[in-house]
Amino acid sequence: MLEYTSYALVLFALGAYLLLDGYDLGIGILSLFDRSDRRRKEHNELIATAWDANESWIILAAVALWAGLPGVYATVLPGVYLPLVVMLLAIVLRGAAIELQSAAPGYRRGWGLVFGLSSLVASLCQGLVAGAVLSGLPHRGGVFTGGTFDWFTPYSVLCALGLAAVHLLAGAAWLQDKTVGTAHHRAGRLGRPLLLTVAAAGVVLWLGLSLADPQRFRFDEPLRTTLFGLAVAAAVVCGAIAWYGFGRRPDWRPFAAVAGVEASGLLALVAATAPVVVPPNLTVHAAASPHGSQLFLLIGVGGCMPVVLAYNIYAWWVFRGKFTQPAALTDSVGPSNTTDAEEHTADAPVSCAPGDGPRAAVVVRRVLVTLLAAAVAAVSQDIFGGVATWIDPTGIAVFSVTALAVWIRSDRRSASAGEFDLRAAER
Repeated sequence: MLEYTSYALVLFALGAYLLLDGYDLGIGILSLFDRSDRRRKEHNELIATAWDANESWIILAAVALWAGLPGVYATVLPGVYLPLVVMLLAIVLRGAAIELQSAAPGYRRGWGLVFGLSSLVASLCQGLVAGAVLSGLPHRGGVFTGGTFDWFTPYSVLCALGLAAVHLLAGAAWLQDKTVGTAHHRAGRLGRPLLLTVAAAGVVLWLGLSLADPQRFRFDEPLRTTLFGLAVAAAVVCGAIAWYGFGRRPDWRPFAAVAGVEASGLLALVAATAPVVVPPNLTVHAAASPHGSQLFLLIGVGGCMPVVLAYNIYAWWVFRGKFTQPAALTDSVGPSNTTDAEEHTADAPVSCAPGDGPRAAVVVRRVLVTLLAAAVAAVSQDIFGGVATWIDPTGIAVFSVTALAVWIRSDRRSASAGEFDLRAAER
């Protein structure tokens, strides 16, 4: 029975990631459609406090899957390798954009665009992976036997759009809970249309799953039917609570209800498909690792999950309440009580005089980072295949030169703005 404990750990980690990283992915996507630089900066600062802990759950889910259900790991990873790599690259870029935007004195539209686009790409790739797994990946004996683009199906595209809508809904609910002023009212207005979109997507995806999934759902079993019905009923009730809560106080109610919708939807999916993990016939028992690995997983990963959850709770407690812009940040980005037209202003340039002290050190550091990235790509090529399909020496050279040129150009622009003059900053 330990394999079902591993399965439960994977589901718990995926559910926690869906909820926690889902709302900040949704906030990132919403920032693409916001015309106010002040609100975009506010969105970034809202999630800069806990985005790294939120993304820890996907690492725990991957480790639990690798150690507890290696048959699923070996089947799914080769089948969805391309969208999974793109998702991971988007998450890396998104993290860099969050931190660099947070450290900037004003709003940097370039990093804001990276933040929004990488959030959208990560959401879509997650939906493509989920849709590919739910619709079945060709495998035999625990080995993937399909092609490079078998993950790209009509159902996986629908899943990508549906998951993006779920993230947008969670983002709007979180913004209502944490913001004031125009951002708060805007989130309340967006909530109900997004909730209708998610409800329609859920119905379409469920009807499409019966056509895309090669396994037959066994609703002739009373326990399965009862659990599925209860989960669907809970999702409907939570959706109704979220509908009533958007635009009304208390502001925490829509996010709590959206969390209930996501948890109920995941439980309904498990009730309909378990014990099959990868359709049509890869079950939990067939994909499980030996008993010793299961026990190690339960102690190791299971012991880490309460620690990460405690960190999430601690971060929520420290940053509880409404977000307010610091005075210096408000002055550099724009006043907090302006209209959308007044808030759409460019950042004021830094007034420091250009300096030449730290610039050389920064350029050298960027060169070393580029060389390190090229070395990692080269080593990864040798370790993970031996055949240069996507990355070859020419590709590594082009990547290195391009990255180095972009970073040096960025350094020159920053130096001309005086951002490298530490003595001026101290004065």
